[in-house]
Amino acid sequence: MALKMHKAKRVEIIIEAMMERRLTDVLIGAGVTGYTVLPVSGGSGRSGQWTREGQVSRASGMVSVVCLVRPERLEDLLDAAFAVVERHIGVVNVTDAQVLRAERF
Repeated sequence: MALKMHKAKRVEIIIEAMMERRLTDVLIGAGVTGYTVLPVSGGSGRSGQWTREGQVSRASGMVSVVCLVRPERLEDLLDAAFAVVERHIGVVNVTDAQVLRAERF
């Protein structure tokens, strides 16, 4: 049985953990019907290397918010996300994806 694949966009936003709720609220407002939040254990960027090790609270860490959307919803999602990310530490990454059950996105 051949499965029908549907085009989608995978958006990953890495942002300070304290901004998670604000970001997910605006994503829902932009029509995102689902997302996954993952802890980020460390990384390296413009400000140098960092790790979660030794941090006392969750607020000083980073999270990755991942969602899949239909291509026609991407612009609204990015506008909403950028309104939150532009004033804080964060990275937005968009890649092409394919999904099996398009009605879920």
